[in-house]
Order: sequence, then structure tokens, then C-alpha cells
Amino acid sequence: MPVAAKGERLPESVELLDIAFRRASKATPRSDSRSDRNLLRARLKVVRSSATLLRHLRSRIAFAERPPLTDFQRSLVDGRFGAGTFDRAIARVRRATERIRGLARESEGAIDRAAPDPEAIGREVRAFYGRVSSHVREIDRDLARLREIQGFLKARPRLDPAEPSVVVAGFPNVGKSSLVARLSSARPEIADYPFTTRSIAVGHADLGFDRLQVVDTPGILGRTGTTNPIEREAEAAMAGAATIVLFLLDPSESSGYPLAEQESLLARWKEHRPDLTILEVETKSDLARRPSGRLAVSSVTGEGVPELLARLKSMLRDRLRAAPPPDD
Repeated sequence: MPVAAKGERLPESVELLDIAFRRASKATPRSDSRSDRNLLRARLKVVRSSATLLRHLRSRIAFAERPPLTDFQRSLVDGRFGAGTFDRAIARVRRATERIRGLARESEGAIDRAAPDPEAIGREVRAFYGRVSSHVREIDRDLARLREIQGFLKARPRLDPAEPSVVVAGFPNVGKSSLVARLSSARPEIADYPFTTRSIAVGHADLGFDRLQVVDTPGILGRTGTTNPIEREAEAAMAGAATIVLFLLDPSESSGYPLAEQESLLARWKEHRPDLTILEVETKSDLARRPSGRLAVSSVTGEGVPELLARLKSMLRDRLRAAPPPDD
């Protein structure tokens, strides 16, 4: 069995081929005729190795098929790994499975034609092993990337697309996690420094007519054309999951970010994503107040939280009434 250097992982292809060929080597057909045993053993090697490879390759893409990725998950994956990366990897693995299946059929026929010559039969088996190994090695990077994507998604919540979602967004440290903890069952980490929230977190709130998903997102710095992976997760949540975006602004500026920068980010989102329903809320009302016309809340005192929930409930009712009826 191949051995990786200490601290390194063997390429996916090496692991899969080793499993498949070891299983094939255990083929022990029974027959009174030696030539028949040679033929059956060769056929079993092709059948077992190809079936093992196909089963393992199908398992590598099963996470994306049962059930299929939601729009939210696709937004997350595209934001982290690049648009189209996931679909290309899936397509290449599927193409490899079709080639392996075709090679197995061809090789079984070639083995039958080579019988009863044991040397010719052996050449056909080795040729099959070589060709199928080449196809599996070609998708090494795709298999590694799919493993990475699967682990990435496993570490993030899966939103129910049938339930409404409120995505809480804004600059770092403006009070998103504190407000999410007030509104829902989520218990995110809360601290007085930027980027405490490193990935998406989800809690639930009962508004009396539906189960609301409340999504806590990492902070966005609003830099034009420059975002880090944490910020891209927040943007993906807004783009792919939000029934309503709850955009928070901190007029006290205790977050460390000038209110003008926060307003600028909000204006850009409203300009570039007119399809989003955005509710603007000012946080930390216990520290600062101003006559902005926006709802003001405090996660410390609870001020404004009941009014915020009532506003969300009203907006969600309006969205549900405006939604097209489901197909029969």
C-alpha cells in the first residue's frame, strides 16, 4: 500500500486505485479448467476494480446531490472557491465515471477475445488498469477540491429554503451578534473587537405564523473591489439567503468605524442590489441617539427589540402575501 510522507495526505487517486486494485486481486473464481479460471479471474478483476472505483467516486459527489445544494450554499461556495469551480469539479468526476464504465465494458470484451491465451489475457487486464488509472489521476485536483468544499459546507449551517430568513449585516463590531442573540435562539460569540464572527451562524425566532431563520454574518468592511473570505461569506448570505436584510449601523461609532463609511456601504448595497429588501436599524441606542427616522435598538437594554420583531413580522407578512402561489 502506498505511504505518504509524515504530515502529508496521499492523493485521492492513489487511495482509490489502491483500494480498487487490492479488492480486484482477491478474485478467486472456481472452475475445473485452468483456462476458465484465468478467464474468470481476469473478468472479475475488471468488474471488481471498476465497481469499487465507481462506488467511491459516486460517494464523493453524493453530498451535492442528496439533497442538491441550495442557492445559499451555492453562494457560499462560489464566494469562497470561485464561481463555477464546484460545477466543473462535479462534471469532471461524472465524466470520469462514464469513461471507467465504458472502459470496463470494452475490456471485458477484449479479455473474452484474448482467451484462452493467458499472456494475452494478462495484457488486457494490465491495459485496463493503466487506462483507468490515468482517468482517475486526471481528476485528482477535482476530488481534493470537492473534499474541501464538502468540509466547508459541513462546518456551516444549512438554511431551509422554505422558511423565511433575516440576514443581519453591517460593519464589524456594530452589534450584529448581540442582536441575533436577542432575536433568536442563536448564541454567537460576542466580543469587543472586529471579526469575532468568523462564519455564518443561524438561530430561530417564533413570530407566531412562521419559523424565522435569523442569520448572523461576519462583518463587511465595505472596501470597493477587495474582500476577504470572511466578508465574502456575509455577502453570499445576503445574496443567496435573505428574505430580509437587517442592515445595522452604529451611530455611536464605538465599533471603530465612522458612520459615514457605514452609510456609504449601505448606499452601495441598495444601489447594486435593488432586489433585496433591506431594513435599516441603528444599534447601541444606549450609547448614542440621533433623529434619523430609523428604528433604534439596544442589545444591552432590550430597547427597540419588541418593535423590531413587530416590524419584521409585518414585513414578512407582506412578502408572503406578495409571493406567487406555489405550483400544483
